[in-house]
Amino acid sequence: MTRYSLAASCIALALATPAQASPIDYELAALKARIEQLESQQQQAKEQNQQQREQEALAKQQAAVEEQKVQESSLKFGGAVRVNYSYEDFDEDNADRGGDFDFDLFRIDVSGNYQDLIFSAQYRWFEYMNVIQHAWIGYNFDEQQQAKIGVTQVPFGILSYASNNYFFSSNFYLGLEDDHDMGLNYTYKGDSNQFDFAFYKNDEQGGLDGFVSDRTDRYAYDVVGIRLDGEDAYDAPSAGYAAGEVNTFNARYAHNFAFDKVNLELGASIQAGQLEIENGTDGDNVAAAIHGVINYGRWNVKLQMTDYKYDVDGMDVDRIVVAAYHFYDSIPAEATTYIANLAYSLPVDIGPISNLTFYNDYSLVTDKPAAMEDTFMNVTGMAVSAGGLYTYFDFVVAENQPFIGGTMVGDGGTNTRFNINFGYYF
Repeated sequence: MTRYSLAASCIALALATPAQASPIDYELAALKARIEQLESQQQQAKEQNQQQREQEALAKQQAAVEEQKVQESSLKFGGAVRVNYSYEDFDEDNADRGGDFDFDLFRIDVSGNYQDLIFSAQYRWFEYMNVIQHAWIGYNFDEQQQAKIGVTQVPFGILSYASNNYFFSSNFYLGLEDDHDMGLNYTYKGDSNQFDFAFYKNDEQGGLDGFVSDRTDRYAYDVVGIRLDGEDAYDAPSAGYAAGEVNTFNARYAHNFAFDKVNLELGASIQAGQLEIENGTDGDNVAAAIHGVINYGRWNVKLQMTDYKYDVDGMDVDRIVVAAYHFYDSIPAEATTYIANLAYSLPVDIGPISNLTFYNDYSLVTDKPAAMEDTFMNVTGMAVSAGGLYTYFDFVVAENQPFIGGTMVGDGGTNTRFNINFGYYF
């Protein structure tokens, strides 16, 4: 009660008759008014303290939100340095020297996020070219959905790689493994299934009209022309027959089954797109694959079957010009491929060595047009992990296989290559 309440009590007593009020009554009224005043002051103090506590709690909450934003943001740099030794029976000079030991690459990786906005890029320096491997920005809609734009990995077949060895599978040289193009990519990943959908406007160099100095300087194989009859497999495309990939759609679905001791992934992929040809002729391509990945303890099995075909209006085309690693090559206009890989991972404690992975990867490319000979590649090898050092030891036996003395459209003999790739990843 305030001083106004005290005054009101005294006035009420003054108006009372003498029989109704006495000095004691006045004292009691004054005491009661004082008590009410103190209670009012105490209540006001409580309200002020409550407001202060609420303001402090709000300030702490805002500080926690800002701290969480900082924690949810990151920027990471990494990279690798790799050198390579190879002994090739199909190269007499190399064999006479006892093999060659060369610089392979230096690369820089950058990745990070700002809350749900994510990004990643990788640039590679070789002795003979510099290339972007990937470069994209993306957004995490929630824990299950993600979208990317830029140079992203094409969702096709076994991801991220359909192989264990340094040379990938034969599908890589057909542009059907670890390919990266320019476009949009959406991924939904649930507890047991994954769906990928992508649209690629063109390859990572901008397609036929991309402003690049050399169309062969790229990490992954892409179509760059139509191979005419009589041309060598390694020739540049003839005038008017350069080409580029445009408007390519990809869809991929994979389902994971978990059994007692076995994890199984089964999936299917489809790819369809157009070819833009310099002389104005229309072209198109389609590819489809089914795959399975089995994990049983330390064992891993990868299986995949793929079928693809390129068509050009008004032309009977048997060969397509592709490019990568600073040279042109050729692939069949259509084929069926098979992949069968087996790997075993063995944890060890041998000095700095923590793991050994033993593998045998097999690829077959068959059903080519114009009676072209099949391509096969078998890689028996071991990968050694020692901290940041990762080393491949590969013995390759192959026929009509790029980098093993042949080409996909060739008719060569069986060749071998022993290869060691030392890589330090940081």
